[in-house]
Amino acid sequence: MQQRESDNIETIIPVEFTPPKGDGPGFVFRWRWLYGAIAAFAALSGFAAWFVLTARSVFIEVEPITAEVELSDGLSFMIGPRYLLRSGEYRLRLSNPGYHDSDIVLAVGEEASQTRQYVMNPLPGRISVSAGGLAGARVSVGGADIGNTPVSDAPVEAGDYELVVSLDRYRDFSRNISVEGREVEQHFEVELQPAWAEVSLASEPPGAEVLVDGEPVGQTPLTAEILEGGRLLTLRLPRHKAWQDQLEIVAGEPMQLPAVTLEPADGLVFIQSDPSGASVTVSGEFKGLTPLEVSLPPGRTHEFTLFREGYHSKRTNLEIRADQQHDLQLELDPVLVSVQVQAEPADAELYVNDELLGSANQTVELLAASQTIEIRSNGYVPYTAEFIPRPGLDQIIRASLRSLEAVRLENISVVTNAAGQTMKLFFPEGRTFTMGSSRREAGRRPNETLREVKLERPFYLSETETTNEQFRQFEPQHSSGTTAGMTLDNGSQPAVRVSWQQAALFCNWLSEQESLLPFYLVDNGLVVGFDAESHGYRLPTEAEWAWAARVAGNGTSMRYPWGESLPPPPGAGNFADRGAGSFLTLVLQDYNDGAPVTAPVGSFSPNHRGLYDLAGNVAEWMHDYYGSVGLSGAVPADPLGAETGEAHTIRGSSWTQASITEMRLSYRDFGVEPRYDVGFRVARYLEEE
Repeated sequence: MQQRESDNIETIIPVEFTPPKGDGPGFVFRWRWLYGAIAAFAALSGFAAWFVLTARSVFIEVEPITAEVELSDGLSFMIGPRYLLRSGEYRLRLSNPGYHDSDIVLAVGEEASQTRQYVMNPLPGRISVSAGGLAGARVSVGGADIGNTPVSDAPVEAGDYELVVSLDRYRDFSRNISVEGREVEQHFEVELQPAWAEVSLASEPPGAEVLVDGEPVGQTPLTAEILEGGRLLTLRLPRHKAWQDQLEIVAGEPMQLPAVTLEPADGLVFIQSDPSGASVTVSGEFKGLTPLEVSLPPGRTHEFTLFREGYHSKRTNLEIRADQQHDLQLELDPVLVSVQVQAEPADAELYVNDELLGSANQTVELLAASQTIEIRSNGYVPYTAEFIPRPGLDQIIRASLRSLEAVRLENISVVTNAAGQTMKLFFPEGRTFTMGSSRREAGRRPNETLREVKLERPFYLSETETTNEQFRQFEPQHSSGTTAGMTLDNGSQPAVRVSWQQAALFCNWLSEQESLLPFYLVDNGLVVGFDAESHGYRLPTEAEWAWAARVAGNGTSMRYPWGESLPPPPGAGNFADRGAGSFLTLVLQDYNDGAPVTAPVGSFSPNHRGLYDLAGNVAEWMHDYYGSVGLSGAVPADPLGAETGEAHTIRGSSWTQASITEMRLSYRDFGVEPRYDVGFRVARYLEEE
């Protein structure tokens, strides 16, 4: 019978179940090695992924390519020719045989892909140099001394150099070499060429000392090695004249000189006379004045003649021996002449060559030679003359002395001051004249107002402008400088680049040299006023300058220094001529005064009053302060201008000017600072007694 399906079902028997308490062990994890491996792999994979994502690809290229590369101080991975590195600094070490090891700090930036290139320095090469058996030759490579030949294994860094080998008496050897480096041994063989030639010479008599450029090399007969080039050859032998010749020595070309015949040495004669200064002739040939030493050919007799003005000549003979000194002393007899002297005043005294001989009225015996005769008396100007007494003639010296007062009155019109300047005296005599110019005059400026003035006090004006040489007596360091590459500083040129203050202080210095009361009042080195009653030196007043420059003898005023119209005639003065056309804008094209800049003072003709350069050369500082001038009823006498102001008046044209305005004598300018075209001349009042 078929078994039923329910018969095969296992019966489940229920059992009693008690739930576990909450403090029981629960689930228990048991560690296995597989778990650790999985964890390590996961961590490593994570780190690798993080490193790859944050690292930079760095390509390190090294020359030579065989170099070993070692990275430290950080984590790195090499993938093919590249390294994976995180940003930061690493220590990179490069090494290769034949090269210097390199320790480098490798800085890795933030770029994703980076390249670093390095070139290693090769080790020095080993250089050997020989000079064909010549020892001691100095060897240099690239200017550095590496020793004397033979040179062996000298360390030299790789590169191209100039090899120079030098040895005394040999020509320097030079060539370019290439040093391989990397401790490669290289040998260089050089051949030095001699820098001398053999020179053979003999002398008659033999045994003469031979000198080359003053250095002894032996005695004749001689074959000597003499360095190439121009050489001075000298032969010396006692009691004979030295022999010299200039030789041109060519290295390697022997030279045979002809035998040299040495001449006997001259004898020396020392000649003295009483008195000294006598002329000496030997056998009719003039030799000089005593005391005198002469060299004469030996072996014969020479005739000596001595003569001096005012003395009888004397002759003697002397035999000269070779290489000996002879002394010759002769006394000359004077030639005296009687001369009668007559002088006024009667008490005058006679001096001959500064020696007092007593009363001037006498007959004296004088040497028949040039004598300085002076006759003196108190209160009189001395008489001085050069006088030559003539034998056999009756001679009289007559002198009438002039009193000092007479000479003073005669010479008062022209004097020379302490700076060497010639001063001319003028007597205006109070005559009225007109300053300024008419409004209708071509080139007139508004500051040339017509006005009447008069000068009553006699005054001096220097004939020329003050020169650099004269001004440097007061201010030794002064320089007028240069302009357009040409000097303004020669001693005879007018002093320029001088301020009004310096010019006024120069005037006070002149006064001090001559013990005159200074005209200008000075405080702390600056002019602060003036003393109108002083006779000391000063700058000319504008009125004095205008009178001296413009007023002709008939009282009329001149327009230009040379007359009434342009252009100036040749030689009229130093103006802006065609010679200055390269550096001045406006010049007189048809005028050439020969001086592109300032000329020596007094180079051109003086004006009608005998004064030089009142127009041309340089303009001149005036004493007056500059200001406008107006008309008034009274005619001022000897005007000195305002007592205060800023700028000072400047009068006269200069070498820089050529316009119709500036060349007129009425032209007025002003200034404060020194200028290269402004100088000055000096003036002073006559000190009347």
